Formats: sequence, structure tokens, C-alpha cells
Amino acid sequence: MDCTCKLPYGNTEIEVVIPERNLIGVYSPQDIQPVTDVKAEVMRALANPIASLPLRELVQGRKNIVIVADDNTRLTPVDVIIPVILDECNAAGVSDEQIKVVIALGTHRFMTSEEILAKFGEEVVRRVEIFNHPFRDGDSLVDLGLTENGTPISINRMVYEADFKIGIGSIVPHHIPGYSGGAKIVQPGVSGEATTAQTHLLSVRSPRSQLGILDNPVRRELNAIARKIGMNTIFNTVLNRHGQVVQGFFGDLVEAFQAGAAVSREVYSVEIPGEADIVLAGSHPCDIEFWQAHKTLYAADRAVREGGIIIIVTPCYEGVAMTHSDMVEYTRYSACEIKTMLAEGKIKDHVAAALAIAWAQVRERASVYFVSDGITAEEVRKLGFVPFSSAQAALNHALSRQAETAKVVVLTHAPDMLPIIKG
Repeated sequence: MDCTCKLPYGNTEIEVVIPERNLIGVYSPQDIQPVTDVKAEVMRALANPIASLPLRELVQGRKNIVIVADDNTRLTPVDVIIPVILDECNAAGVSDEQIKVVIALGTHRFMTSEEILAKFGEEVVRRVEIFNHPFRDGDSLVDLGLTENGTPISINRMVYEADFKIGIGSIVPHHIPGYSGGAKIVQPGVSGEATTAQTHLLSVRSPRSQLGILDNPVRRELNAIARKIGMNTIFNTVLNRHGQVVQGFFGDLVEAFQAGAAVSREVYSVEIPGEADIVLAGSHPCDIEFWQAHKTLYAADRAVREGGIIIIVTPCYEGVAMTHSDMVEYTRYSACEIKTMLAEGKIKDHVAAALAIAWAQVRERASVYFVSDGITAEEVRKLGFVPFSSAQAALNHALSRQAETAKVVVLTHAPDMLPIIKG
């Protein structure tokens, strides 16, 4: 008997046929029921602050407020959240003209006017000014020295100079700080490249990712940076696998985040009876470029045995990385070789180097097969992966390389998943 499984692929689906004797299971984030009214949930969360004063009290008397919100690589419903926050600020005597929105791009490309309208909605675009974060523009950044651990703090000047700031994002398992959300809206969200490079390089000091680890060195560094600039307040959501709101969390940078992370773990963790020989992993919802879709690797790495095979299935409409295109020239090297090149000054883009090291660390545990319409076979080889024309072809080849009893796990939304091996 054969089983046919479906993987989301951009706006469509692909089917893969897997022999029943080989299939451990097809896994997705938990199908949690969403709230029926997102605006009402936003208002409920604001009315129940976590380790914080209510928003109206926090903004009372403020003259210059900045809302830092995630970009179109995330599904956070900022078009619903921000109008409620604006109304609360208005009720406290702060006008829309005193409020700005800065898009926490990290090192992503600028969002276009059309993308901003689609993400933030007509009301937000009409009421307040919205700015892309210029992470490479030194004049738009402020240097705040070093953290206790020696990380240089370079921050968006507009955000730093605001007399009140609030971060808006969503919480999902993440390979660098354990989970997205919380202080991640500041670093890398509105930081300069040097800051982002340092925290990313900190994450690859360990041979495997920080995925799903709540307390880790990177998260502590992010919290310290956010506190340093006075970002003490967040509004985070946890979404289900369809991008719908499960719950909102408002309050203190750390405590509200931790409350959200507990719910996020319930949504995104899946128990698997044992490590698989082959993991077939789809990149949805991180489909734009591999700079986002690479998150597929870390969930797959959690589910595959050492020496196994990972199959990445991703459209990557915009290729490898719009703002880090040079990295394809060294990503095929080992983690040790990339670290040496970095130390010798042969690589200038330290942020990209950190991710290249992370990819190499996964490759050193398992072979990586790669299926994509947006990345050429030549580019795939430069990434250190093995290109295939289809998911079925990749799976068939992987099965031919393993024993007849090879076990297969399918992760349908791998970037937003936390596989937990039972036993």
C-alpha cells in the first residue's frame, strides 16, 4: 500500500506518494481553533496586561511614540492590532501625528508601498507614517556601545529616540533565540548589521540550533539589548497553522513573551516516536526566499537521525537571499571552513556567514536534498545541497539510498514546527 501526502507549496500544493511500510507519519502544527473576533482578542489582551501597567497609562503624556512591527515575512495581523493600539493612545491624549510605525525588517529588503498596504491595511497607512528600517544606513542608526557580553548595539535612531515604544510580532519556535517574538523585534528587527551578526554568530557556537529552547544565551542577549533602548512593552500573538490568531499577549517584554511562548509550544510542537531516516519538509509559510525558508532545516534536523536525509521543498520565489546574494559563493564549505574564512576577513557579511555556518552544521549531520522552482540547480549545489526536479524524485532517490525499512517523517509546515522525539 502507498500513502499520498500533500505539502503546501506557495499558493498551491504538491503530492508525494510514500510506501505505507516506510511512513512514520505526516505532522503539522496543532490545528488549534482560532478566536472568532481578532479585534476583540486584541482588546482582551490589552485589558489584561502581563506584568505591566495598562497601555493608556504607559503612554500618558508621551510626545513621540514608535510602534515596531514585523514585516511581510510574518503573518502577524498588524492591520487589526495597530488600529486598536492607536485608539488606546488617542484615548490617553496622544494623537496619530505623534505616532510612527517602523517595520522591523532585520536585514530583509525594504517592503514596497503595495506590500505595506497589503500588510498594514488602509486604515493604518492613512493614520500614521510607516518607515522601512534602513539596516545599512549608518546615519539612521545610533551607536550605544557594547552589551556586557561585548555585542555592539546599533539601533534605528527613530526607534531609540521615541519616548515610548512597543513591539508587535508573533511567537513561533525559532532556531536562533529559541522562539521568535519578544525582544526579537528589536534584535535583529531594528538593529544594524554589526549587532545582528554578533547575535547570529553567538547562536552557532553550539553545533545544533536553539530551536524551542526558551532560555539560551541569544535570548538573554536580545532581552538586554531591548531593555537598553527602553523597549519594555510588547504585543505578541500566537497563530495556528493557518495563520489565524489563537491568543494575544500584551505586557512586559519578557513576561508577556514567556506566557506566549508556553502557548506557542502547545501549538507548534509535535511528538514523533523516533528519529527518521528521511525527513520530507515543506517550507510553508516561509516561501519568499531561502533566507526565510532555511528555517525548514532546523525542524527537520530535530527529526532526522545522524547520517539520514532531509528533503527541503520550497518555492523561494525571490531566490536565495535578496539582501545577501554573495553568500552562495561560500555556503558549500564546512562550518569550520566558514568560521576560518570569517576570522581571516575573507567574508564581509557576517550575518550571512552565521547562517551559512548553521546550514553547514545541519549538512554535517544529514544529507540535504532540495526541491525548488525559484533556485537553480547550480545555486542549490553552491548552497551545498543536492538538487532534484520534484519532491517525488527526491524521495525516490532517498529511499534507494536507505534500507528497505527506512522510516520517513513528513513535516508540512516545518519552519513553524518543533519536533519532539519521544523516549
